[in-house]
Amino acid sequence: MGVHKQSVSFTDTAFAFARELVESGEYPNISAAVSGEMARARAARERERVLFEVEVQRRLALPLDDWEAVGAIESLTTGARAHLSRRAQMGNGDSN
Repeated sequence: MGVHKQSVSFTDTAFAFARELVESGEYPNISAAVSGEMARARAARERERVLFEVEVQRRLALPLDDWEAVGAIESLTTGARAHLSRRAQMGNGDSN
């Protein structure tokens, strides 16, 4: 089995962030910083997925008469859209 080498291009902002992590001593080099931050992001996404799955299962287990009305269909995604908008204003949406 051969080794597959992959190169990745970064935005100036992402590269600067990785460089700051190296300069602060959190990682020994840029490659380690990128790999480490990607692993952190992957772990955070997995935690969020598990929590979401547990919440969906909890709600599905509720008797139908315990469900709350959604309200106006137009406002169903208002909170989520506001949250996504705030994250987009903070940067690229990956900040937690």
